[in-house]
Amino acid sequence: MHGIEGDIRPHRQPHQPGAGHRSTRYRVTGMDCGSCAAKIETALRRVPGVDDVRVSVPGGTVTVVHGAGLGSDAVIRPLAALGYGAEPADPAADRPAPACGGGCCGSAPAHSHSHPDPAVQAAGESPWWRGRKVRLAMVSGATLALAIAAGLLVPGAARWAFLLALVVGLVPVARRALAAARAGTPFSIETLMTVAALGALAIGAVEEAATVLFLFLVGELLEGVAAGRARAGIRGLTALVPDTALLERDGAPPHPVPAAGLTVGAVILVRPGDRLAADGVILSGDSALDEAPVTGESLPRRKGAGEAVFAGTINGDGVLRVRVTAAARDNTIARIVRLVEEAQESKAPTERLIDRFARLYTPGVVAVAALVMVVPPLVAGGAWAEWVYRGLAVLLIGCPCALVISTPAAIAAGLSNGARRGLLLKGGAVLEALGRVTTVAFDKTGTLTEGKPRVTDLVAIQGGEAALLGRAAALEAGSSHPLAGAVLAAAAERGLAVPAADGVAALAGAGVRGRVEGRAVALLSPQAAASALTAEQAERVAAFARDGKTVSVLLVDDRVAGLIALRDEPRADARSGIEALSRAGIRSVMLTGDNGRTADSVARALAVEPHAELLPQDKLRLVRDLQARGERVAKVGDGINDAPALAAADVGIAMGGGTDVALDTADAAILHGRVGDVAAMVALSRRTMANIRQNITLALGLKAVFLVTTVFGVTGLWPAILADTGATVLVTANALRLLSIRP
Repeated sequence: MHGIEGDIRPHRQPHQPGAGHRSTRYRVTGMDCGSCAAKIETALRRVPGVDDVRVSVPGGTVTVVHGAGLGSDAVIRPLAALGYGAEPADPAADRPAPACGGGCCGSAPAHSHSHPDPAVQAAGESPWWRGRKVRLAMVSGATLALAIAAGLLVPGAARWAFLLALVVGLVPVARRALAAARAGTPFSIETLMTVAALGALAIGAVEEAATVLFLFLVGELLEGVAAGRARAGIRGLTALVPDTALLERDGAPPHPVPAAGLTVGAVILVRPGDRLAADGVILSGDSALDEAPVTGESLPRRKGAGEAVFAGTINGDGVLRVRVTAAARDNTIARIVRLVEEAQESKAPTERLIDRFARLYTPGVVAVAALVMVVPPLVAGGAWAEWVYRGLAVLLIGCPCALVISTPAAIAAGLSNGARRGLLLKGGAVLEALGRVTTVAFDKTGTLTEGKPRVTDLVAIQGGEAALLGRAAALEAGSSHPLAGAVLAAAAERGLAVPAADGVAALAGAGVRGRVEGRAVALLSPQAAASALTAEQAERVAAFARDGKTVSVLLVDDRVAGLIALRDEPRADARSGIEALSRAGIRSVMLTGDNGRTADSVARALAVEPHAELLPQDKLRLVRDLQARGERVAKVGDGINDAPALAAADVGIAMGGGTDVALDTADAAILHGRVGDVAAMVALSRRTMANIRQNITLALGLKAVFLVTTVFGVTGLWPAILADTGATVLVTANALRLLSIRP
């Protein structure tokens, strides 16, 4: 494992498709375990023109990077021969693959593949009880029951009845074994089952062979049900988007239309209690919106005109008119589903290690089974029939299904859990790496802080605070400057009636002046108002500056009326989020381009180590310095200004909303910009890795126990197959626990 531990960023994997290559994603039915994935990957890599194959068992998908001349039939045919159904995930598939590493390795950006509306995908899947595996298990069970009944009623016909039951179960399994061998997988579970059944028949254990085949088919069915439940975890998000929307057009009353047909620029009406059918911007109206489906935020957020809203969120108490900003296939929930499904195709280092181990493990088990069959009779004179029987049981125990699925099942559940709470991670490698992080480097502006100034102090010298703030707001009413916005927001929060201002004029580099209620009023910088400030007032301004605050001085008739201090304040949960990281044994540092005084002020409030006045290359250097000291670094920023440091860090985490470009650029993204979610990501990673360790122990432990009991003759063929299928179901069920754990 140490040899691959450092390869933790899926978009840095070495494979690069050549020019003219395309990437096509397929939905595959009947693929329920790691052995299925191995057979499919091996078979497709042998198809001429296929450059790369990525398989996601939890997602039920296969992504093929191939030459432009390769059609879908060339991919679907070998899958059909192996017994799997397949169809392109998008009818308009076979789009050009991107030239960058992200489009061809484990964690492609959301735009790099062709996808349909995920709601359509989920709707097209039939229930498990209508599948081929159910029919096959029922027919096998019925013939086995008839054989048992025939044995009781007509003892002489029992052997032939059990032989018929054996053939019913064996023929489809043997056909799949032959197809897998032709496709390059000679040691498949179907091959092991076929050899075991034929061996049991040869030594006269026909009843047990028929029973084992029936149990195998039932085990496959249970695996399919468990895998289906795992897939439903993330795809359930698609059901949050309503099927219809109320469209406004040409002055006509709003009328229902399919949500999938909404185009960018359309205007929809959202009534109280309705779910939003699309991402958009509020044109009119004001309401509290429940954004938990998208961001995981439990409390509703009040939004009004000009603010962004997301598909799947629930409108509260107001009527909203919303202009659509993204088509159905590109809305926030669709992008989240795509990102998680693509992330499931990215193998974590542990998963790659298990895959390599399984490729050696299965032939090794076959060799052990052969030795069990041959050595005791030859060396110790044991009975051939008895030791062949035990060797056949060892053969069944050796199937690596439970071991191979132990890691991807847990990782898929962890990724789904995070996505449902606004924590997006691009692949198992990222999920695994987060648990090993020792230092988190935060950007300041917009990450640890809100990213916009707020009024923190009002010092009224003439009149009260309301008069001071009202006059300042009157001068700033027409300005788009961030400081002006902070003053206006503070006045609005206090419910002040802002008076009208006349003759307002900007003073270059100094401030703004005008007349308010017949008096000359100016809002100036301390430097511009220096001549009007007393020594005491100047010291007050200097104290604010030492705290990293920006000060504006209000003059009324050329006399100081008050001071207004503003600062970009820390996020509400920044302190608690950093404390949560500290409890997890992780150090926090702050990297910012802001001035030292402001950085020190924020750092003191949050108890982090500050590094200020940094250029992008300085942030990159500091990240590399930390790594050189043996630290595993997660960099948290906006995904754009901090791009070099994000790329150099072991894990890059972007803070941003659901439509932020950061979703496509970083290793992970926190949708609702909560600092505490960094610690939640780490906790989710550690829980997932603990779950993987449990699964591996469970899978190997059961096999070890049954291997010993089988060699010593305590257990036989049917307990052996139960050990295999039972372990597969158990590790999948254990992984599913991650879906309900709140990080």
